Amino acid sequence: MHKLLTDQPGQQMLLLGNEAITRGAVEAGVAFASTYPGTPSSEISLNLFQISRETDLYFEYSTNEKVALEVAAAAAVSGVRSMCMMKHVGVNVAADVLMTLAYIGVKGGLVILTADDPYMFSSQNEQDNRYYAKLSGLPMLEPSSVEEARSMMPYAFDLSEKLGEPVLFRTTTRVNHSTAAVTLGEMRPRQPRGDFVKDPFNFVCVPAVSRKLHVRLLENMEKAEKIAGTSEYNFTEGAGNQGIICNGVSYNYVSDAVTELGIADNTKILRIGFSHPLPQALIKDFLGGCEKVLVVEEGEPYMEEAVKAFAQEAGLTLPIRGKSADLFSRLYEFDPATVKKNIAAFFDVPYTPPVIPDLSDLPEIPQRPPTLCAGCSHRATFYAVKKAAEGMDVMHPSDIGCYTLGFLPPLSMADFVVCMGASAGTSGGFSKVTDKKVISFIGDSTFFHSGISGLINAVFNNHKFTLVILDNGTTAMTGHQPNPGVDMTKLNMDGFGRISIEAVVRAIGVRHVSVIRPYKVQKSIAAIKEALDYDGVSVVISQEPCSLYAKSLKELKPRAFYVTDRCKNHRTCLDELGCPAFYLKDDRVCIDPDLCIGCTVCVQICPENAIRPVKKTEG
Repeated sequence: MHKLLTDQPGQQMLLLGNEAITRGAVEAGVAFASTYPGTPSSEISLNLFQISRETDLYFEYSTNEKVALEVAAAAAVSGVRSMCMMKHVGVNVAADVLMTLAYIGVKGGLVILTADDPYMFSSQNEQDNRYYAKLSGLPMLEPSSVEEARSMMPYAFDLSEKLGEPVLFRTTTRVNHSTAAVTLGEMRPRQPRGDFVKDPFNFVCVPAVSRKLHVRLLENMEKAEKIAGTSEYNFTEGAGNQGIICNGVSYNYVSDAVTELGIADNTKILRIGFSHPLPQALIKDFLGGCEKVLVVEEGEPYMEEAVKAFAQEAGLTLPIRGKSADLFSRLYEFDPATVKKNIAAFFDVPYTPPVIPDLSDLPEIPQRPPTLCAGCSHRATFYAVKKAAEGMDVMHPSDIGCYTLGFLPPLSMADFVVCMGASAGTSGGFSKVTDKKVISFIGDSTFFHSGISGLINAVFNNHKFTLVILDNGTTAMTGHQPNPGVDMTKLNMDGFGRISIEAVVRAIGVRHVSVIRPYKVQKSIAAIKEALDYDGVSVVISQEPCSLYAKSLKELKPRAFYVTDRCKNHRTCLDELGCPAFYLKDDRVCIDPDLCIGCTVCVQICPENAIRPVKKTEG
């Protein structure tokens, strides 16, 4: 039995934040869940997927976030408690559904989790999705701890049903990926079946209907604000005429700093966990008892701007500060030291930062930049493309996935990356306005997510570029989740379909389509050259399983190689491949047998034929 199905209320369990969120959803009786995987939310999806294999919970990895929200919305409108999970940029994809779903509302609770990523540990931007709550007119909740992530989830489902609206549940990486002791609550029974009652004058958003629904949405926001004003997740602690307003993980840093600075007797804290709509009356009352207030929030000055507006409405003239050059930045994550320093500065409290130890006598820590795995088929594909395009003035639009790491030397195979699926679309633009040869890259999962439409556009508008689809048989970057091209029988799972990328590409109308096996270097180079010569849109599908995925399926039989004495130290392998299995010893190239998987790409490009398989020793 999955550990998150443990039916022992009161028992404590050590959980990752994403596991705690999953447990909270299970306790709330979630019966339908959908997602497109994205870090830092991916473990929620994994756990719900595993739980769905043991229970009547329905779970799916959807094609993209828009589709994920569409299927969850249909379930919720039918009265089934539903959840849709995505990372912060995924909400951009789902926004078209989100905005109008706010008008329509739901019958069963629908929680939409947005996992924000301050500091961009695994993302292309730091956008603050609190603004989506304001934009859509939907309530938003924000936990401050792993335990609260669990307890707040049933509250979110109840709130959704009370208002008849989806509820946005915003986390950040620090909550998602922290681990803490969590006290298990009671599990409500799931109701996996619902019924859709036809009501077109409330569900079909033609203008006449939407005008009426917008009125309803604004009325619901008024109800939500009253609830926020008395919510257990918006609370004040401490006393005094110095005030701090905070949210999320910042609350933990603030609490510690106030104690450690010795200002607890004169400082009160307003923690906001129900963050949209903000509780105006509660905030105005808090401000009325303060001489000055500091707003501590990661990301944008979302609360700070609102708090200043509330103060103006209340006729208060106290100093209210947060984001500024001398206090908090809009960049990156906060940390305890930064919060402590800025609180001390704002309230004029003596503070001596801890002495930084002198580490000058210690050797510099070796840099370990992110890189493609040893034997990664993407590296082989990039090498083949580079060789096929030698002598050409080339540019490479790329996309979101493991292969984005191809932008690093020595591969240097990504020149423009903006969002999921954009490589095909941007390639069309570059091909029309520049004289460069455009060769773009997209992964299999990303192609299904949002790359198909860009390729259709290219065929229709007669663009000229080569799209290389990197089909490694899984959604590798976020943890080997399924996508529509995955063979689910390899995971011992039936009941799934499988979409052929080649069939889709041909059906779109691409006339030059080739399939390569990138570990066969010379054949791959020849096929890519033909694609580059084609006058129009050409597609190369590079098929080779992700080595880590193949290893997990026990399909990979690693065979290590080594560099023999025939090596003349040309370092072609290092300079053109940069596989992490290579290392230098006494200024000579060596291969780490524990990393080498035996892809043989380096064997094929070595000018001296100096790389040979390690002989198996007799056991």
